[in-house]
Amino acid sequence: MYKLYTRPGSGGFVVEAALELAAAPFERVNVIKSARPDPRFLEISPLGQVPVLALPEGQTMTESAAMCILLAERHADAALAPAAGSPARADFLRWMAFLSSVMYPAILRYYYAPRYTADADGADVVKEAAVAEFERGLSIMDEWLEGRDWLAGDDFSTADIYLLMLAHWHPQWTDTHIIWPNIERLCDALRQHPVILKLNVTHELW
Repeated sequence: MYKLYTRPGSGGFVVEAALELAAAPFERVNVIKSARPDPRFLEISPLGQVPVLALPEGQTMTESAAMCILLAERHADAALAPAAGSPARADFLRWMAFLSSVMYPAILRYYYAPRYTADADGADVVKEAAVAEFERGLSIMDEWLEGRDWLAGDDFSTADIYLLMLAHWHPQWTDTHIIWPNIERLCDALRQHPVILKLNVTHELW
C-alpha cells in the first residue's frame, strides 16, 4: 500500500488526486506544518516539505511531478497520462516539467518571499517579481490551450490537475481568472469531477 505524507493546501493535492483516480489503496498521513519538522520526517524529506510518497516496496520519494509520472506508469489503466510512445506523451512531459520547474517555484517565491532575499525589506519586491513570473507562465499555457480542451491529448491528465492546483494558488485567482479564459475553462471542467470535488473539501482550492 502507498503512504502519502501531505497536508491540506499543499502540493499533495495532485498526488492524492492521482492515487484516487487510479483507485490505488493508500494511507494519508497529515504532516503538521512546523518551523522544526520531526527529525524522523526529515529522514524521508530532507527539506521538510510535503508531499512525500512511500511506495509499497518500501522506497520513499519527494517531488510531486515525479510521483504523478510514476503513478501514471504503474497504473496505466487509469489513464493518468498519455501512453508512452503516443504523440501526446511529449506534451505531457513538457508541461509537467514546466509546471514543476517554472510555475511551482514562482508561486513559492510569493508565499515564502523572505526565503528568497537577504534584504530585510526585500520581500515585497520578491513577491512582485514572483507574481509577474507566474502570470507570464499562465499566459503561455493559456495560449497553448486555445482550441484544446487539455494540455496533452484528448483526455485530462495529472498535468491538468497540476495546473488546476497552481492556478488556484494565484493570490487573486477569483478576481483575475478571466485574463486566462482557456485555463479557467479547463479548471471549470475539472472542478465538476467527483474526485476533485471531494478533495477540495480538505484542500479548499476554491
